[in-house]
Amino acid sequence: MHRVVVTGLGPVSGIGIGVDEFTDGLRRGRSAAAPITSFDASGFPHRYAGEVPAFRPAELLRRVRVAEWGRSALLAAAAARLAATDADLPLPLADPGRAGAVIGTTSGESTVVEQLVADLVAGGYPSMSARSLRQAPAERLAYAVSAELGLAGESVTLTTACSASNYAIGYAYDLLHTGEADVMVAGGADSVCRWAHAGFYRLGALTERQCRPFDRDRSGILTGEGGAALVLETLEHARARGARIYAEVLGHGLNCDAHHMVAPNEDSVAACMRLALDNAGIKPVDVDYVSTHGTGTPANDLCEARAIRAVFGDRVPPVSSIKSMLGHTMGAASGFGAIATTLAIRHGFLPPTINWANPDPELPWIDPVPNVARPATVRVAQNNGFAFGGNNAITIFGAIR
Repeated sequence: MHRVVVTGLGPVSGIGIGVDEFTDGLRRGRSAAAPITSFDASGFPHRYAGEVPAFRPAELLRRVRVAEWGRSALLAAAAARLAATDADLPLPLADPGRAGAVIGTTSGESTVVEQLVADLVAGGYPSMSARSLRQAPAERLAYAVSAELGLAGESVTLTTACSASNYAIGYAYDLLHTGEADVMVAGGADSVCRWAHAGFYRLGALTERQCRPFDRDRSGILTGEGGAALVLETLEHARARGARIYAEVLGHGLNCDAHHMVAPNEDSVAACMRLALDNAGIKPVDVDYVSTHGTGTPANDLCEARAIRAVFGDRVPPVSSIKSMLGHTMGAASGFGAIATTLAIRHGFLPPTINWANPDPELPWIDPVPNVARPATVRVAQNNGFAFGGNNAITIFGAIR
C-alpha cells in the first residue's frame, strides 16, 4: 500500500483565488458575503450569498474553451489548473492513464438547467439551446478537469451533496493507496443558483446576511459557490519528481445513516469520525484541529458539536468553520475544508470562525477559534463533511514525516 500526499492546492473562492490569496483570506477572516448578482434575488427576503465575482475563467484556463462549459465545470477546471500549477505538475504527464479526476458536486450545472427550463416554458422544445443541453450533465465537471489537464485515468463526478468533496478525496485516496493511480485531482465545485437558494430558504435554513457557526444566535447558512481542487500523489511519485509536499492524507471514513432527508444523526456522525480515525491509524488524542462542517444552523451545529464531544471526550481540540467566511459552497465545501486543513498544517495556524459573538451554553466544550486566526502547531487535522440523506464523509490529514 502507498502513502498519499498533497502536492498542490487550487481554491477559486469568494475570499481569494489561488493558494496565496486564499491563505491570506483565511488569515484575515475575510468574508465573501455580499448581495447576490448571479440571478435576480429581489423577490427573496434574504438576498446575500458567497459568490466569486472575481472569477474570470478565460484568464485561468489553457485548454478548454469557456463557451462550451457551464459555470460549475469552469470552476472545477480552473481550480484544477491552479492546483496543478501550484504542484508544479509536469504536463502533459508521461503516463496520463495513471492520472485522473474525481470531482464532487451538489447542484451540478443547475444554472444551465434553470435556463433550459426557462427556455422550455417560454418557447417549447425548439427554443432549448443545443449548447446548453450539452453543458447540462453533472458528469462534465470531472470531464472538464480531465480535458484541461490532459488526464486519461478515471474521470468521476460524485453527487453526494455537501460532503461530495470529501467523498472525492476518499475515492482518489483509495486509487492511489492501492497503486491503481500515481496522480489524482480531487475536490468539488458548485455555483450559486436560484433553486438552491429558494430551497434552503423554504427549509428555514437560510440566514439573512451573516453565517455564525457555533454562536448562540446562529440562524442558518448563506449559499455560496466556488471550485476547490487538490493534487494528490503517491509519496513515491511525489518524491521522485522532487515535489513540495504540503501534508499527507492519512485516511478517511464514509457512512450513510439514511435517517432523515435533511436532519443529521448524531450517532452516525460520531461513527463516521471513528471510522475515519481508525482508517488513518490514529486516536482522538492525536488530533490537533477539526475543520467542521459548521453550517451555522441551530440543529446541525448542535449535532456536530455533540458528536465531536462523544468521540473526543474531555479533550476536544479547537474547531472552526470556514463557511462563516465562504458561505456554504455545497459540493465544494469539504474541498475548501481540506485546503484550509492542509494550509493549517503547512503554515501553523487555525482559520477562524468569523461573525462569532456569543457562546452557546448548550455546547460549552467548543472552542470555535472566534474571529481571529490563531498560531498553532497542527500535526493532525480532521476535516468534516456531512450531507442531506445522512451522507457523511471525513478526511484526515497529517504533517509529513
